[in-house]
Amino acid sequence: MDNPISILFYLKRVKVNAQGLAPIFQRITINGRRLDNSTGKFVDPDKWHSEMSKMRGTSEEARSINGHLDNLKSKILNVEKNLIKKDIPVNFESFKNELTGKKERERMLIPIFQEHNRKIKELVGQEYTPGTLERYETSLKHTKDFISWKYNITDINIEKIDHSFITEYEFYLRSERKCANNTAVKYIKNFHKIINNVWPMDG
Repeated sequence: MDNPISILFYLKRVKVNAQGLAPIFQRITINGRRLDNSTGKFVDPDKWHSEMSKMRGTSEEARSINGHLDNLKSKILNVEKNLIKKDIPVNFESFKNELTGKKERERMLIPIFQEHNRKIKELVGQEYTPGTLERYETSLKHTKDFISWKYNITDINIEKIDHSFITEYEFYLRSERKCANNTAVKYIKNFHKIINNVWPMDG
């Protein structure tokens, strides 16, 4: 793992309550940055095993508390797995967002394309001709059809658009849409213009 996550459970002994019990806290460390949260559990400090990060013994109380801590640990590991599955780099911010349910606003291709075409439409007769708008509208339709044909989805995050995507799109235009060379090139140029305005392409 490029960004290993370490999980530690510890007591906040300075916050011992009236019953002499200390709260158990969870510390998640990612690349040196820490995220501390209360587990909601309290324990007699004398019954806490610091090295094992759990309560000593096999009493019902120990099994209950340790089971709760194991569940919290599993949740953290699942968050890490979800990030990996989504191909999102595991770092402090991405982990915290995934854990708390806070999602970064995704920039999706189709709304960006539609907004571009809306602006073109408003400037028809001033900076653009009706033919230009028509070409971009047709390009949008081809783009929608392509991502449906290739990925079986209705939209895609622009962060997923790379050289491979462009290559496959051009192949689709030539093979499935039967576009002539010059026509396919024009559609790809239109597509590049829109993407390059919002996201730097790699090659």
